[in-house]
Amino acid sequence: MQTRPLGRTGMEVSRLCLGTMTFGEQNSEAEAHEQLDRAVAFGINFIDTAEMYPVPPMAKTQGLTERYIGSWLKQRGSRDDVIIATKASGPGLDHIRGGPRLTRDHIHQAINTSLDRLNTDYVDLYQLHWPDRQTNFFGKLGYAHTEEEDATPLEETLSALKELVDAGKVRAIGLSNETPWGVMRSLQLADKLELPRVASIQNPYNLLNRSFEVGLAEIAHREDVGLLAYSPLGFGVLSGKYLNGAQPPKGRLTLYERFKRYTSPEAEAATQAYVALAEQHDLDPAQMALAFVNSRSFLTSNIIGATTMDQLESNLASESLKLDDEVLEAIEDIHRRMPNPCP
Repeated sequence: MQTRPLGRTGMEVSRLCLGTMTFGEQNSEAEAHEQLDRAVAFGINFIDTAEMYPVPPMAKTQGLTERYIGSWLKQRGSRDDVIIATKASGPGLDHIRGGPRLTRDHIHQAINTSLDRLNTDYVDLYQLHWPDRQTNFFGKLGYAHTEEEDATPLEETLSALKELVDAGKVRAIGLSNETPWGVMRSLQLADKLELPRVASIQNPYNLLNRSFEVGLAEIAHREDVGLLAYSPLGFGVLSGKYLNGAQPPKGRLTLYERFKRYTSPEAEAATQAYVALAEQHDLDPAQMALAFVNSRSFLTSNIIGATTMDQLESNLASESLKLDDEVLEAIEDIHRRMPNPCP
């Protein structure tokens, strides 16, 4: 398993990271433990979760993902062998603290609750799940600037994170669903106010959505704020299993109508092209899609997720797949014809 530096923290994380947002909804505690054991045995040392998980977020299941990881850590008894990342929720989701914000008080409440669920004294990477301001994230388009009277100042949020670092509860901090402005402003404040420097940014990146390459990729290189790529298979769409109206019984898009981001006619056409390319070269479409993400120089870690062990094994196999120049050029040709059908 290849490893890559997590920003300037001195930590090295596996190129594949185990995503866990299905734990507690599509996966039982026993299944979660089985996935965690297999991932670690394969060489993964990086596990990503969030206080709002599992997804889709609901009051009755909120926090179960962290609890399942916590019971696994307690059972396993070797916390320092793995790098645990979790996240504090931004505004919305009223079932979390009556409506989470990224204020000092909420940040402290969030980390303390997460640590309790995770059965640990510290997390290695603590991320802001999405901004506490009006901007575009989660695929939203149509940015319109407004003056927000209630937005939490970024200085307050970063200062609260410094308190967590100083207290030993957090080793490093990161962003998620952020924009180029948000990353650079965070870095600027860190330099100016001697606050923790963000180490990573967790944003979507896959063959259907390469928007990270515009703006954020340069920041990743020049500022050592690498990408933690989520949805590398576009909710499983790039496996080809939903093509031509197929609805696999346990597929996420079959079970949950809310996930529409990668289901447009344009996305279907692009997916058809990528799947056909994989088949032409005797490649598994999902593994080809993951291997493409793995090959990006701005990547720190690729967050894979699975609901079955067969899916996990297939995802793990992408680690050893190196795409040749012919396949990479064909991917670029499809991208030029059908660029970013999913924001």
